[in-house]
Amino acid sequence: MKLPTAADIAAASEIVYSVMQPTPQTSWPLLNEALGTEAWIKHENHTATSAFKVRGGLVYMRRLLEHAPHTLGVITATRGNHGVSVAYAARRNGLKATIVFPHGNGAEVTAAMRSLGADTIAHGHDFQASREHALMLAERDGLHMVPPCHEDLVAGVASYWMELLRAQPDIDTIFVPIGQGSGFSAAIAAREALGLRARVIGVVSSGALGYQLSFRAGEAIESPVDTAIADGMACRRPDPSSLPIVMRYADDVIDVSDDEIARAIRLYYRSTHNVAEGAGAAALAAALKLKHDPRVQGRKLGIPLTGANLDAEMLRRVLGEEPLR
Repeated sequence: MKLPTAADIAAASEIVYSVMQPTPQTSWPLLNEALGTEAWIKHENHTATSAFKVRGGLVYMRRLLEHAPHTLGVITATRGNHGVSVAYAARRNGLKATIVFPHGNGAEVTAAMRSLGADTIAHGHDFQASREHALMLAERDGLHMVPPCHEDLVAGVASYWMELLRAQPDIDTIFVPIGQGSGFSAAIAAREALGLRARVIGVVSSGALGYQLSFRAGEAIESPVDTAIADGMACRRPDPSSLPIVMRYADDVIDVSDDEIARAIRLYYRSTHNVAEGAGAAALAAALKLKHDPRVQGRKLGIPLTGANLDAEMLRRVLGEEPLR
């Protein structure tokens, strides 16, 4: 996959802004106090789907119909926000969407997909099993398979990184959660388009180490998935289109545990009264973990709150500091 250029991101942004407004970036005093430095939070929890993915979905679906106007329908696999994005963008463009997710998927994010008119199918016990089933259904039923990472998705997502980095061009270090890599790739694309030099640190779940192990080994490595809260990062196999970008451009890839993510969710709520889902709080969790690291200490940080789709019962457990399982 090629990184989108500045022109590609500008064209994608026109599609995004025909539907939604830019989201805010805010430096919260209590978060800065907890981190011991200045941080700017990019509030992608304020989009129409409460997550950053919608930007890429809007661009992908528009471009799909430009190139293949007779598309019968689309299908994809997801643990959550990607599916909501596909359902939202498909409905806006007059397409039927089918979403495949693992058994035990979050009830509220699944309800959101259905409310947007998507057909939903539970299959398998992790993202990879769901993806393989979706590919089979796509071939059988003549549906277009929407991938988890693609240049059009990345170009759309890069619009939020352009907003943040134009507003705060002197950010020193950026933290980016990695699920299948579209968000990380978008951060790199925006940084390169603007000619900036900020470090970009990828963040994975301690229960889904594929990208970290691959980054350190210099080759693709699968890793078992076991996380109670970081659904958006619960990927067993790194995506082959985004992995080379992570391996080439990441300053580092660090992991955060479920407990560290839960702490970050509590901090977001108590300091800003914003709700963050597990993956949405991972960047803050990583910054807190590296609080005394030279890449954080005294540096200006860029931290995306990438999504807010956390089921009410899990939020209750997190805020009450109860066991997550």
